[in-house]
Amino acid sequence: MSPFTIGWLLWLAYFLVLEGVALFNSRPGDTLSEHVWTWFGTQRRKPGEPERPRSGWTQLRRVLLLAFMAWLSIHFLTGGWA
Repeated sequence: MSPFTIGWLLWLAYFLVLEGVALFNSRPGDTLSEHVWTWFGTQRRKPGEPERPRSGWTQLRRVLLLAFMAWLSIHFLTGGWA
C-alpha cells in the first residue's frame, strides 16, 4: 500500500469519525452539509424569518458550487477525462 493510499484512508477515517460525531450530537451547524450550505448561501431560512435578497456574491458562490459539483461528477464518472 502506497503512502498516498494510507493517507487517503486515514483522511476518510477522520472524516467519518468527525461527521459521525456531528450527526449524533444534534447541534446545528456542525455537519459538512451544514457548513457547505452556509459557505455557499444555500441554507434554508427558518419559518417566520424574512427572505433575504440574493446578492451577486451569493449567486456567484452558488454557481461556483454547481460548477465544482458538475466537474467532480464528470471527473469521477469518466475516469479523469474532465
